[in-house]
Amino acid sequence: MFEHGFFGNVLSKYYENGDSVISNGSDLSTIKPGEFFFCVGAALLIGFLISLIYIVTHRKEGYSQSYVLTMIMLPTIVSLILLLINTTAGALSLAGAFTLVRFRSVAGDPKDIAYIFFAMAAGVACGIGYIGFAIVFFIILGIVMFILSETDFGGCKKRHMTLKIAIPENLDYQGVFEPVLSRYTTYHKLRRVKTTNFGTLFELIYSVDVLENVDQKKFVDELRALNGNMTINLVFFKYDDKIYEN
Repeated sequence: MFEHGFFGNVLSKYYENGDSVISNGSDLSTIKPGEFFFCVGAALLIGFLISLIYIVTHRKEGYSQSYVLTMIMLPTIVSLILLLINTTAGALSLAGAFTLVRFRSVAGDPKDIAYIFFAMAAGVACGIGYIGFAIVFFIILGIVMFILSETDFGGCKKRHMTLKIAIPENLDYQGVFEPVLSRYTTYHKLRRVKTTNFGTLFELIYSVDVLENVDQKKFVDELRALNGNMTINLVFFKYDDKIYEN
């Protein structure tokens, strides 16, 4: 299983004396029904197990049901594609399988995208017959993801927040909010300034570390007194759009 895979004999007929021989058409008669159902069934089972890992690691922050179902379907689809495309070079088949999924919506959490590739990699392993590799791969990465989730590895401090302050376009904001921020935070830095509402407003985006047991209402009220009682957003960093420095 680990050396040749269940479809080792099928794939080996396209290689003679170390040279790749590309057939003109797909010879589906070489795929035995038992092997087909075993590989596709294994991909379906591993996809289901991956979805369970995803549910467990996202039970606190929530998840989409459609995303869970996608991870069940994806390994099965990829494995079938690789079973049918057995007449092209291995590299081209692998590249073609990985281009099946295209993200047409706004990119979400990078971890969610990584789960998609987790499911696809398992489907590829099952599609070329390496069921053992797929199982070992799932066990290793599944255990690692569970441990990282339970230990909150890499999680930012709970006091680390994003502060968004809306101001009128005619307000000179430089140095206006620093006295208040210095009293209520241990760290603050202006990350980005952008215009909103067709250029009639500015939005200042700060990264702040709020003091322990701070009165957030009083903090926001003092900021509102400086920005003309306009919109102020104070959210935990992990729930907001991330802003990275170059």
